Amino acid sequence: MQRGVRLVFTNHELAGTGPAGAEVSKPRFSQASVMQYLQQIGILAGFIVLMLAFAILSPYFLTLDNLLAIALQSSINAVVALGMTFVIATGGIDLSVGSIVALIGVVMADLMQSGVGIPVSVLAGTVIGVGCGTMNGLLITKAKLPPFIVTLGMMSFIRGLALIYTSGQPIYGVPAGFRFLGSGYIGAVPVPVIIAALAAALAYFLLRRTRFGEYTLAIGGNEEATRLSGVNVGFYKTLVYSFCGLMCTLGTIILVARLNAAEPIAGFNYELDAIAATVMGGTSLTGGQANILGTMVGALIMGALRNGLNLLNVQAFYQQLAIGAVIILAVLVDRFRK
Repeated sequence: MQRGVRLVFTNHELAGTGPAGAEVSKPRFSQASVMQYLQQIGILAGFIVLMLAFAILSPYFLTLDNLLAIALQSSINAVVALGMTFVIATGGIDLSVGSIVALIGVVMADLMQSGVGIPVSVLAGTVIGVGCGTMNGLLITKAKLPPFIVTLGMMSFIRGLALIYTSGQPIYGVPAGFRFLGSGYIGAVPVPVIIAALAAALAYFLLRRTRFGEYTLAIGGNEEATRLSGVNVGFYKTLVYSFCGLMCTLGTIILVARLNAAEPIAGFNYELDAIAATVMGGTSLTGGQANILGTMVGALIMGALRNGLNLLNVQAFYQQLAIGAVIILAVLVDRFRK
């Protein structure tokens, strides 16, 4: 699409023009902007209420060490959820992110153990992550398959590749320099938290300040209108899934560096956590709307929920119940908002 071509909408108010094409002044605060603001306040309010509830129930919850632990535990989900935010903003879904994390992890760890070196191993992991995302995008855009079916099939296919690659065995031991990315500190702040914050800044910039972000939201809002406006919808949708694969690579780096190991069964249920954090943060499941800050808060809510339940010695079975209820509640809120 050439520079200067504008997206066309049938609603004159959305396009910013009157019936004759003359520019009309937009209200400073539209109903959509007010609703988005209230939604962000609601997310933060929910997070604060959750924190206060656990602080009352456990005296250890609001200690500095535990708060840093929550941020550290949330970092992987936050990074993966950033990629999921772009995917869901287009009206799609990616159920393969957990399997992609597993495959990237075992390949990177194996290469580092073979003496290839950290940079080349990370580059190989990046190629795998972006490649898997691109394959998802191509199957969706070129083969015209539903995102749910494509990524469900890729979830099983990629997990199988990880199991075959390692014969089902974990790989232990990565270089000390690499472990710093998962367990190191810069001052009092864990390195994974810094990585997640930088990834969020990048995602925000891409979504709000680039053509890539503009077209991501436009595709989710009205794909056919975006196509008629001259946008190469297939290219940008594929690029969105590639970006999701890139974020999976970043999350895998943190995971393997933290555990000092990689397993072919790693990343189990990562897709559910990422979807929950994304939808809870205000990104609409029907597309056309995304909230990077909300996604980060959603990831923190998921991390705080697990941490608080652990402090209260709640059994893992009941934790699954609570997390499932949160996911359903997030979807209900999204439906009510629409």
